Amino acid sequence: QVQLAESGGGLVQPGGSLRLSCAASGISFGFAAMGWYRQAPGKQRELVATVTSSGATHYADSVKGRFTISRDSAKKTIDLQMNSLKPEDTAVYYCNLRRFDIDYWGQGTQVTISS
Repeated sequence: QVQLAESGGGLVQPGGSLRLSCAASGISFGFAAMGWYRQAPGKQRELVATVTSSGATHYADSVKGRFTISRDSAKKTIDLQMNSLKPEDTAVYYCNLRRFDIDYWGQGTQVTISS
């Protein structure tokens, strides 16, 4: 059974930082792209950042220069370092693993940016 376990969400003031982590189990990490998506209330889920099995990264324009995605294939984990957080970054953040066109999702972790 594939499991994606997210951690690291919480409440932080604007301008602050958070680091999200996602650990995968029950699936081979090979050929798997992983990423973070987010969904704010009343909005569709959107891509935040992805990293391929070869380490290539992609970011949404809204987070470029502020967020950094990293991958540890040996540990089957990905992290999302989020800096200079803004209120509009408030959302539930979901870890995603895509392997051979099949998507797996974590349960999500709440990130709230508020003073």
